[in-house]
This record gives sequence, structure tokens and C-alpha cells, in this order.
Amino acid sequence: MTNIEASVAVTDPSAAQLLVSFSHAGRCRSEAAFAALGGVAPLEASSGRVVRHRLNRHGDRQLNRALHTITMSRLRYDPATQAYRDRRAAEGKSEREIRRCLKRYIARALFRQMQSPGRQGANGSVPTHGPSTAKDAPLAA
Repeated sequence: MTNIEASVAVTDPSAAQLLVSFSHAGRCRSEAAFAALGGVAPLEASSGRVVRHRLNRHGDRQLNRALHTITMSRLRYDPATQAYRDRRAAEGKSEREIRRCLKRYIARALFRQMQSPGRQGANGSVPTHGPSTAKDAPLAA
């Protein structure tokens, strides 16, 4: 079992797709680049007085599907994720917006796991990552 499979609701096919899409430590320079690769980077979709975001529809569709599967599994089985969904729903977020936030969070957490010191880069070096930018982390890391 890899680090990634030890995460909540990450199955073998999803973990395999994450690793194939991630490829090597130098491919994605940041969490935001990995999110864009997976099609889960938020884009502003505001009009008038309504401030909204939507997911970027570009990127690796198989990676996006793996992230979607993980998100839906966590929503169904993980109590911490269910509590986050309930809290965001109480704030007035729609189910779609809640899933968008969760996908981005999950992409961020999985990127950090794949960049961790236990996983070496293509040239044998240990990659580093910057400080956390998680504003509203829905799940315990």
C-alpha cells in the first residue's frame, strides 16, 4: 500500500491514475499547477453582484475522474467530509460548489503526499514544497 492509498477513499485505480498523471516530481511546479492539470483549478464565473467560481474544464480528464471518484467516496463514507459538507451547506453553498471546494482540497492534499520526502524525484533528489495556503481545510491531513 502506498502513501496515497492510505488516504481516505483512494482506491487502487484512482491511486494509479494519480501517479500516472503526476509522472515525476518536476512535472507540476506547484499545487495550483497540479490542480490545473486535473481540471479542478477554480475559475471566476461571477456576473453582476454574484461572486462565484467554477472548475476549469481543461486538463487531464482521467485525473479529473479520479479526483471526482475520491470526492464522491469521501462524501459518502468519511464523517469529517460529511461534517464539512454540512457546514458549507449551512453557509449557503450549493452541492456543486461544495464538491468544487472538496476537489481542490483533495488535489492539494494528494499533491503534497506525492511531493513528500518518502517519494523521490526523477533525478533522485527530494522535492520541496512551499508553505500551506489552505484557508479553509475541510479534512484533517
